[in-house]
Amino acid sequence: MESDVERFERGLNPAQREAVVHGAGPMLVLAGAGSGKTRVITFRIARLLALGVPPSAILAVTFTNKAAEEMHERIVSIVGSKPAQGLTVCTFHAFGLSLLQREKRYLGFGGGFAIFDQSDALGTIREIMRGMNIYDGRGKPSGGDTASTRRLDAGAVASRISLAKNAFETGETMPDGGDLEGEAALYQQVAKLVYPKYVSALRGFHALDFDDLICEPVRLLGSFPEVRERWQRKFRYILVDEYQDTNKAQLEFLRLVVGEAPNLTVVGDDDQSIYGWRGADVRNILSFDEHFPGAKIVKLEQNYRSRQPVLEAANAVIAAMPAKKFKKSLFTERAGGDMLQLVTCALPEVEASFVGAEIERLIREGRNAAEISVMYRSNSQAAAIEEALRERSIAYTMIGGQAFFDRKEVKDLLSYLRLAVHPNDEIALRRIINYPTRGIGETALQRLEAWAISKDQPLLRAVQRASDIEGLSSSARAGCAALAEALAEARTSLSAGKPASAVARHLAETIKLKDDLTAGAPTGTAAEKRWANVENLFRSFDRWQKRVEETAWDATAARTPGFAELLHRLTLRFADEEEAAGATVTLTTLHGAKGLEYEVVFLIGLEEGILPHKRSVNPNANEVVEFRTDDETGVASVVDDAIDEERRLFYVGVTRAKERLYLCRARARSIRGQPQPRTPSRFLADVPRELCEMRDVEEVQRLSTAVIREKTAKAIANLPTRPKF
Repeated sequence: MESDVERFERGLNPAQREAVVHGAGPMLVLAGAGSGKTRVITFRIARLLALGVPPSAILAVTFTNKAAEEMHERIVSIVGSKPAQGLTVCTFHAFGLSLLQREKRYLGFGGGFAIFDQSDALGTIREIMRGMNIYDGRGKPSGGDTASTRRLDAGAVASRISLAKNAFETGETMPDGGDLEGEAALYQQVAKLVYPKYVSALRGFHALDFDDLICEPVRLLGSFPEVRERWQRKFRYILVDEYQDTNKAQLEFLRLVVGEAPNLTVVGDDDQSIYGWRGADVRNILSFDEHFPGAKIVKLEQNYRSRQPVLEAANAVIAAMPAKKFKKSLFTERAGGDMLQLVTCALPEVEASFVGAEIERLIREGRNAAEISVMYRSNSQAAAIEEALRERSIAYTMIGGQAFFDRKEVKDLLSYLRLAVHPNDEIALRRIINYPTRGIGETALQRLEAWAISKDQPLLRAVQRASDIEGLSSSARAGCAALAEALAEARTSLSAGKPASAVARHLAETIKLKDDLTAGAPTGTAAEKRWANVENLFRSFDRWQKRVEETAWDATAARTPGFAELLHRLTLRFADEEEAAGATVTLTTLHGAKGLEYEVVFLIGLEEGILPHKRSVNPNANEVVEFRTDDETGVASVVDDAIDEERRLFYVGVTRAKERLYLCRARARSIRGQPQPRTPSRFLADVPRELCEMRDVEEVQRLSTAVIREKTAKAIANLPTRPKF
């Protein structure tokens, strides 16, 4: 009879099996696109459990909550729910949060802490900049010479502070930008000025930002031997997915947790390292055998996703990258397939209309809209595609829209709840102090602030003592009393152990949130949609609390989590949550497409200056300059291998396609109203022409008369029946 151990070794190709059965010691699994890396991780965990390793001694880490949940579900489907009970499968940030919650006495806060999400952190930085007379452009940053007095982007400053944190730089050691020029030097200089004030503000609010969820555990593990030994004893086997996306702080976190006998398995692909602009360091995976001597290296090269032509093109593109340490050549048993479509369009408008018309044709021929995706380098390219799809009544979903957690009505209610748990959370208080309107205007807020500063008390204490503060109007005092009462009631209910959703519902009723949303919405439908978001938050409280209890990984966590912990976990969950797309065409940036796959993929805008991005290369010296985020907002970081990263981004796009791939570009684009010729992307030159069908499109693809008549007839047929009089 086959044992469980043998069962978890069956059905794997030789390379996968080699990785799954590996014993002790570090191992790097180089997993090419579509090579079954998740299968390797889940089967390795299943085999360890079958060998008798306690689930509480296994830690699996990835980068998104969605990926962590899917991995956990797959493990449960393999071994069953009981053997997986106590297994830890989470993101880096969730793991850091768990450590900090259990070791919070070492943080020096004297109690609990709040977590600032990205918008909270950005708001704090913006306020600091305003206080320093930087943000609004009315003066120059103190202590430096600048040539610009325009408004500076707080997001760009926040990005640089984030990078400095993850590099373990302080306000003193952070570079001052002396080796940079122009805008880059200005932003670096401002970030260095703001950084220490931002850190001080967080400490004053008893708050941590997302970066602190990695950096603070590193500090605790490095500073307190008893903490380090406790966590090293706990986890005997650690597995990390998407290792190429780790930064310096995450690497150090792992090194401190695995200790001197690292049973560490990392899975990743250096060819898909595309997040250098936000701090990911491809050298972590390239130097794994140096960081963890004696590491076993396994290559997964059999691709189960793409047809042969797509795979051959991908291999050719990545092989053209110079000085590769690890060489992989993906192969597939899925022979045959459509030739690649290399499409040259006269103008961007023609490109968009071609994409829209081709998608409409594919759907008419039976393709599922959910299996079609249009990918682009920058979000600004999406508008023309959206218009072309709307013209043809083709439903689409954009990846990277407004996250659930950032919707105003959700964030407002969560701010109340955060404040009930963390009285020092001044960012939350400022957000809701006069929402819904309760008579606490700007003048009243200034008087409350002045009292708090003079008494060295948090701002909420001033709200609670409003009746004692001179100069406040009766309406402001009444508003402060109502706010203080609502928060106190919520705090008491939570302390008594009432369900989070029940407390949140009662609080929403107390502040008349639904009435305010209804009054402020332009239409009844809009009001219903906004309230539906609040209802979804209530349901999320119940679902997530149940999830925490079901996946608890030790006796302490198995207890019903306190509301503070629940808020922490919800913040992390919503940070990367996307809504389900449904049966619609997907529009996404190439960065957003990583980890996804579609039968049909359109890559558009394949021109020099777009992909590779114009900011990845100095046009004069062909040297690396500033590299920005894919939506072009703010300066992120200097990427040492910017062109290589752009090539990897193109490779990621190509390898998303399973059956059919379109490579599209425009021959000319309008610049200041004048058409300018465009140079094809250098990466297209590496695609073998024998794999391609060449297509030239000169005119916008208009809807035919027959199609217009058909759509009109359908629209008329769907109209409500007119009443008879």
